[in-house]
Amino acid sequence: MSRSPRWLSRPATAGAALVLAACAGMPGGGGGGMSFFVTSNGAGQGADYGGLAGADRHCQTLAAAAGAGGKTWRAYLSTQAKDGAQIVNARDRIGKGPWHNAKGDLIARDVEALHGAGNNVTKQTALSEKGTPVNGRGDTPVRHDILTGSRTDGTAFSSGDPDMTCGNWTKSGAEGVAMVGHHDRAGPTTDPWAVSWNSSHQSRGGCSQEALKSTGGDGLLYCFAAD
Repeated sequence: MSRSPRWLSRPATAGAALVLAACAGMPGGGGGGMSFFVTSNGAGQGADYGGLAGADRHCQTLAAAAGAGGKTWRAYLSTQAKDGAQIVNARDRIGKGPWHNAKGDLIARDVEALHGAGNNVTKQTALSEKGTPVNGRGDTPVRHDILTGSRTDGTAFSSGDPDMTCGNWTKSGAEGVAMVGHHDRAGPTTDPWAVSWNSSHQSRGGCSQEALKSTGGDGLLYCFAAD
């Protein structure tokens, strides 16, 4: 039985290595290519993240645990110009895109697409940093209320509007409300507000963990890689 010379097998081995290296650099299939996720858990203190910096840190920590800590992560949250704070638009702090989930699915190519009718935020694509689905309407418990404090275009509410950010993400008691979106695009009706991913309705009964859970939330965030 004849044998192929050893040198004939070397190019195939090298080629396989190149293919593997190329695949490793593609979006999805693990934390390294991920640039968007819904947090698998909140901070445990309702809407109180200690402000934007604390929310960003939560995103960064979860991303690092999933192998994507090399990116700069930002929570999709707006703040209002109240009590001396500056107004911040969620859309302005998440980078330029494109963004992919942990499975490699494209969420949006840029900021405009993310806030347009063609974005791909759904229950099937708005996965956690672990690449797992997040409970939506019809699941037990429901966890589809995602904190945003934002209008549908990703901008903040004005200083003249009621507080929509639980005190710019510093409240966890019976006072305050937060605007939330539905990551599963499902609500009690099919009206645009009910199926909005980022501006569906206000929380009810305050900013505590219990209050957020009572309307179908759990203090979860959208996280985007800004670089």
